[in-house]
Amino acid sequence: MKKKSLRFLCLISVITTFISLTACNTAKNSDILKEPSSNESGELVSAPTYNPVYSESKNNEEKKEPVEKIKKDTSSTTDKPVEKTPIKTESSNEGGTTISNENNSTEKLDYRNLNNTKISWWFKPNKLHVTPEVNTKLDFDLNKYDACYVGDTDRKVLYMTFDEGYENGYTGKILDTLKENDVKAIFFVTLPYLKGNHDLIKRMVDEGHIVANHTNHHPSMPTVTGTEEKFNKELKDVEDEYSKIVGKEMPKFFRPPMGEYSEKSLAMTKNLGYKTVFWSFAYHDWDINKQPDPVKAKKTILDGLHNGSIMLIHAVSKTNTEILGDVIKEAKAQGYEFELLKDN
Repeated sequence: MKKKSLRFLCLISVITTFISLTACNTAKNSDILKEPSSNESGELVSAPTYNPVYSESKNNEEKKEPVEKIKKDTSSTTDKPVEKTPIKTESSNEGGTTISNENNSTEKLDYRNLNNTKISWWFKPNKLHVTPEVNTKLDFDLNKYDACYVGDTDRKVLYMTFDEGYENGYTGKILDTLKENDVKAIFFVTLPYLKGNHDLIKRMVDEGHIVANHTNHHPSMPTVTGTEEKFNKELKDVEDEYSKIVGKEMPKFFRPPMGEYSEKSLAMTKNLGYKTVFWSFAYHDWDINKQPDPVKAKKTILDGLHNGSIMLIHAVSKTNTEILGDVIKEAKAQGYEFELLKDN
């Protein structure tokens, strides 16, 4: 009897040891097979860090958005783009240039399967007074989405545009200069700018300028294409505030913040009735702490003039404010005229 009890206890001990070893090995294997976190995997799952080059915000903080995965833009300013395809234009009888487009219809585009890879707008400056090379090395046509970067390239005409993310105290003087020289411009404004500068907005409209859409939160547009509601709200909130201030609908021109876009974002913008306006001239004028020398800045702008140029100027710039009158006078002396883009 004692022998049987001893054998039974030995068997129990062996089984217990086996179970313990198995549990230990299972725990170790579980640790080995655990999938890495999103940070460990290196996948880009949030909005990219904003490029301060085209940001009007004083604080260019990285915005974390639960958005679709976006491939990093690998294009370079040294890439040789394909032949440019400027948007078709017609001269209007009001002294402006009408953007005309064979794809300009009220039919909504199906954007759901379009590429949402972020593309950054860039151009190569030249001193030949010809349309610069831009990043049109794309697998789609900008015209299809009512997007342009030049106006009428058959005439010596310039289109002056200002980006307004916040007021730095210079817009009033800029408006004075434009009025003195009989020049009209497009001001692309954000929602915070609209809310904080009712008097300036009313003055812009009263003096014949166009106030256009530059979004509510100044996002990289591919990061807000996840839902149509979120995307549309970025533009519609600006429209609504403009209507409250001015008492009429906002003109349908749009400039993507930081010049960042995708084929999908362009299609969604077009579905809202907008024409996307890029540029064929810009320079380092946005950094209020590193303003360019006025003499050098004036030369840079005048060297970059060409037929149909859409000029991107930042109204936060002290230098721009000081040289604007001279630039306009010299451009006119060279035979250039200043016009507004028309959307119909």
